[in-house]
Amino acid sequence: MRFKSKQKGSELLDVNLIPMMDVLMTVLTFFILISMTLTTQQSVDVTLPTASEGTKEQKLPDPLIVGLTRQGQMTVSNTPVTQDQLATQMVEYLNKNPQGAIVLKADNQLAYQKVVQVLGTMQAIGGERVSLAIDPPRS
Repeated sequence: MRFKSKQKGSELLDVNLIPMMDVLMTVLTFFILISMTLTTQQSVDVTLPTASEGTKEQKLPDPLIVGLTRQGQMTVSNTPVTQDQLATQMVEYLNKNPQGAIVLKADNQLAYQKVVQVLGTMQAIGGERVSLAIDPPRS
């Protein structure tokens, strides 16, 4: 039987460099990303207004409420009106209140076709300032 002689000085150490390079690459990537985010931030020299200097809220006029009953009767301020009277009141309201809005409150049992017809007539006079009121969903 032969025994191998073990000499302490003749062995070569095997150093594995792969894990150390992985750590170095991770640290390098971290510093590159951090330096990129710090250099891309640009500041603008702006003096922001304080709450006391802010713009005043513009008060819009109350909208003109047009009702449409289940029987198809149009009302303004709970007063029955004809289509011609409605048109006249709408024009007067819009001339008096250029920022005003007109809201149609139609009965939910009314035929959809009738609502669309009245809304179309109102929109021909008031344009984009005419809208249809809806009830919010109940929880």
